[in-house]
Amino acid sequence: MRHGTTIQLRRKPNLKKEQELNDTERRAEDLAILEQLNLDYIHSDEASDAKRFSEFLAEDFIVQTPGVTRNREEYLEYIAKPRPIEDIALRDFKIRILGDVALIHGRVTYTMIADGVVQEALYTDVYQKREGTWVCVSACAIAPGA
Repeated sequence: MRHGTTIQLRRKPNLKKEQELNDTERRAEDLAILEQLNLDYIHSDEASDAKRFSEFLAEDFIVQTPGVTRNREEYLEYIAKPRPIEDIALRDFKIRILGDVALIHGRVTYTMIADGVVQEALYTDVYQKREGTWVCVSACAIAPGA
C-alpha cells in the first residue's frame, strides 16, 4: 500500500437479516389472511353463502364430514341450502404454516335450529398458497348434526 492512499470500505448489506425481516412480515401477512379466511369459512357456513365459499375454495377442494365426502361442486350445492344451524361461535383455533401449506385446527359451537341443542364441532382446514393466493384445498369436520 502506498503512503497517502485512501481505501474506502463498503459495508455489505446484511442479506440474511433483510431476508428474515421479509419472512417475518410475510408470515404476519399470511397469518392475518388465514385468520380472515377462517372467519369467512365459519360465517359463510352459517349464512349459506356459497358465493363467498366459491371465492376461496380450490377447484380440487374435498371436504369430509361424518359419513360424507364432497367435492367442491357438491359442497357448494350443499352450502347453498338453508343450514340447520345458527349461532356459530369460534371457541379456539390454531394456524400452522408449513411453507406454502397451512393447517387450521379449530373448535366451534353452534345451535341446532330444530331442537335448540348446542353442539360442538372440531375441524381441520388445509389451505395452500397457489400463485400467491391462499385457497382451501381440504376440510374435515367432526360436526354432529351439521
